[in-house]
Amino acid sequence: MKFAVVVFPGSNCDHDAYHAVKHVLGADAEFVWHKEADLKGADVVILPGGFSYGDYLRTGAIARFSPIMAPVVAFAEAGGPVLGVCNGFQVLTEVGLLPGGLLRNRSVKFLCEQVHVRVEAIDTPFTCAATAGQVLRMPIAHGEGNYFAPPDVLDALEANRQVVFRYCDAGGEIIDAANPNGSARGIAGLCNARRNVVALMPHPERACESAVGSADGLVVLESAVAALGSDGMLRTG
Repeated sequence: MKFAVVVFPGSNCDHDAYHAVKHVLGADAEFVWHKEADLKGADVVILPGGFSYGDYLRTGAIARFSPIMAPVVAFAEAGGPVLGVCNGFQVLTEVGLLPGGLLRNRSVKFLCEQVHVRVEAIDTPFTCAATAGQVLRMPIAHGEGNYFAPPDVLDALEANRQVVFRYCDAGGEIIDAANPNGSARGIAGLCNARRNVVALMPHPERACESAVGSADGLVVLESAVAALGSDGMLRTG
């Protein structure tokens, strides 16, 4: 199994993602520069965190036009598993693979802290090794993580069970005090209708080893391995 870690100008979590996949998970990984025209035979694509193009104009708004995004979109539309983390989440909304958008945090401050999220859906390629209701402790590091969508879109996401992660306290309770950025309905991550594209603002790749404070995020990557299996066929439940 091979993971492609897409690198944009300004990405700063690409090496974290590569390390988590290659050295912690033990899977094959390769960096793919944003000017590349193909995904080099990848089975899974990761759009990592960072500040693509310095977050000028709007987070992810310029990265969506990078040449690599055409094959990423084609890969996703063909059912390939795509994971967007932080800035990767923002890019995926800008390119139209996920609904809604990410606004400035309600505090209008950059946030870098540990948070808890509850797994709301386990029938995706990035949560199938988790349990429903499982609480994960992972870090956030963003200035624009406040998820927004119109009420009708939010209702549709809820009805279709597309909310994959929701901010919670350590006990798994969904309370406003546990929502660090003001995201609508406490949404920390979601998936597309087909469920193969998943994105979240917290950083699972930075929570894959107990030495860094938490290994809870490893289940996100382990899920991708479990979902694909040895024959490369996608299974999520």
